[in-house]
Amino acid sequence: MFFGWRVVGAAFVFAVFAWGIAFYGLSVLLHAIHETRGWPISLISAAITAHYLMSAGLMAYLDDAHRRFGLVATTRAGVVALAAGVLAWGLAAAPWQLFAAAALTAAGWAATSTAGISAMLLPWFRRRRGAALSLAFNGASFGGVLFIPLWVALSARLGLAGAAAAVAAASLAVLWPLAGRYLRPTPASLGVLPDGEGASGAASPTSGGAPSAVASRRALLRQPRFLTLSSAFALGLFSQVGLVANLVSLLAPRLGDAGAASAVSLTAVCAILGRLLLGAVVDRVDRRLAAAGNFVLQIAGLLLLLDTGIAPALLGCVLFGLGLGNLVSLPPLIAEREFAPADLGRVVALVVAINQAVFSFAPAIFGALHDLAGGYAAPLMLATALHLAAAVLVLTGRGAGVSR
Repeated sequence: MFFGWRVVGAAFVFAVFAWGIAFYGLSVLLHAIHETRGWPISLISAAITAHYLMSAGLMAYLDDAHRRFGLVATTRAGVVALAAGVLAWGLAAAPWQLFAAAALTAAGWAATSTAGISAMLLPWFRRRRGAALSLAFNGASFGGVLFIPLWVALSARLGLAGAAAAVAAASLAVLWPLAGRYLRPTPASLGVLPDGEGASGAASPTSGGAPSAVASRRALLRQPRFLTLSSAFALGLFSQVGLVANLVSLLAPRLGDAGAASAVSLTAVCAILGRLLLGAVVDRVDRRLAAAGNFVLQIAGLLLLLDTGIAPALLGCVLFGLGLGNLVSLPPLIAEREFAPADLGRVVALVVAINQAVFSFAPAIFGALHDLAGGYAAPLMLATALHLAAAVLVLTGRGAGVSR
């Protein structure tokens, strides 16, 4: 088997732990800390927002860390930070300690989530890059499916601190050796080309020659193709994260608590299916056009969620869910078509950092809009408008030219 597919498998596992602990797991920690410590939800939510903002700042410089310290060392440092951070969340005895815990999980999330996983896979694939990224990022959805019930079961059996310790130990035991075994080899070190197509030689892009100069962040921020890519997905993810945080509350009045939870699970399953469907075709289509179609698909789902009926709500979850995971997968895929290989790691890290800094505020803003408007119609219309703007922006970038 081409070793790159084993790297995809390793990246999938990293995504399971990263999203299971530092994305979906934070909602479980919020509830558990509120119940056991009695601290206000607003305070715990502020620490979660700090987690996302700090990780956004770190992600912007992840490419520099990879260049200076190497992929394995940087990723392993992230694994240690992730494990220490989740333990710190579980052991926090004073509110200020939540923010110290957030700094640790922020570092772990920055190194092991979207930008980190992209860095693991980009050297191994060119022709099959879309399929590889889609498969790896499905680990994010599986992380939500697996870790939420696992957190609940461990907390009931071991308590919050015991559950945090168990998750921290498991992440270290699994991810530390995985990084050394699968992230240390490169195509050049194994004598192969990307996608496993023959032996590498002097003409291989992974061997020989002087390294290309890397564009500065300031230069990237002046390029229309970067601005349209980053702003489109920042708007889309702001809309998406804000809605997902409120999805159970939105659906409960018409489906009941159990039905709303099942509908959210259905949305997560559809996210996995959507990634697989996109991965099967994205290497053969215009990726910005595919992104615009993904935004439009989610708009259809959002409009159906405005209906008060049960069937439209379920269909809305299906359509919205089919596009859910692709908002994470598509930016690296668009970037690799439009930027020089030397710039790709920096471009992806910077796009992800900007997106995360923007969507960090989405749950609070969507919740406040709900309270002001007295319902979810206004948040849904805001999400629809943001998705429409995102579709227009991503299409506008088709005429911005490429640098490859």
